[in-house]
Amino acid sequence: MRPLPPGIYTPLPTFFDDQEELDLASFRKHVAFIAEAGTVPVIAGSMGEACHLEAWERDVLVRSAREVLDQNPATSDVPIVVGVGSPSTRETVKLAIGAAAAGADFVMVIPPGYYGSVLRQDNMLAVKRYMVDVSNASPSPVIVYNFPALAGGIDITSELVVEMVKDGPNICGIKLTCADVAKLSRIDAVMRDADFQQDYPRRFHGTAEGREAIPYFSAIDGFIDILLPSVSVGAVGAISGLPNIAPRVCVKLWNLCEESKMSSGKREEARRLQDVINAADYVVKPVGVSGMKYLLSKQFGYGASPRRPLLPYDVPSAQRAERLLKDPGLAKVLELERRLCSSIEDAKL
Repeated sequence: MRPLPPGIYTPLPTFFDDQEELDLASFRKHVAFIAEAGTVPVIAGSMGEACHLEAWERDVLVRSAREVLDQNPATSDVPIVVGVGSPSTRETVKLAIGAAAAGADFVMVIPPGYYGSVLRQDNMLAVKRYMVDVSNASPSPVIVYNFPALAGGIDITSELVVEMVKDGPNICGIKLTCADVAKLSRIDAVMRDADFQQDYPRRFHGTAEGREAIPYFSAIDGFIDILLPSVSVGAVGAISGLPNIAPRVCVKLWNLCEESKMSSGKREEARRLQDVINAADYVVKPVGVSGMKYLLSKQFGYGASPRRPLLPYDVPSAQRAERLLKDPGLAKVLELERRLCSSIEDAKL
């Protein structure tokens, strides 16, 4: 098992051709691009149009990504995270088993939102059982995915996370796409406690085939625009859309966040870079899957179309698309990314 490293995770889009079939050539190129920049691929998540994919397509994407990563000695140890959330426990378990067989190192599970109003009742007991049942049946360690906007309003509390971890020894972390830094801090405080770790050991905890020890629990921020404050209270990284177009800039911010723990000068540099990233993320975050694909099509030539019913970003308004490309905050981040790609590691802000 490859360890779940601290740092930046990139939720990959799933690229399609004009007939809405998988465009594996573009997908493979993008996997190599983000991994060589130092980020970890997340497949079949919200950005990857998981709800538009058949089970076999998910497996094909995972196998393709693993092949790409293994072809390069510099990325062969990079793990793969795969989204497997589904409306039923039964189907989610099947997807988790399939993902592991295809090469997933970790799976990420979002609460089923179709019956969200019902599942939110009784202190979300059904949500807890869903996560525990899936994690116990999954061959791969499970990252809980808290994204209320896409889960029928289900917002997992810090107390519920603790209860899930107690009963689910295969739960290894959480992605918090709720922008609740205080919640992240509360979770981290419990998970770092030595007595808690001793009382509730992890199924996967220890050393993986001579590699570094796998962390007991990883609290991961779901937004790059709050990475600096999140790291200060225990976040071990971020899963966010912006690394698709500027992975090296985001990795640089992560490194500065880590260095800032020991240096006030690095903290000020991290704040400046966080400001630059936030200006870009402010315009990128709202454009969603279609907008991200549009940007990537302009940057790399990938196909821009999502699967229907989603529409290409420039269909409702070509002027809107042009404004996005000309945004000064986005332009600054892309220029910094180009400079970092050219090995100018000390690029000045």
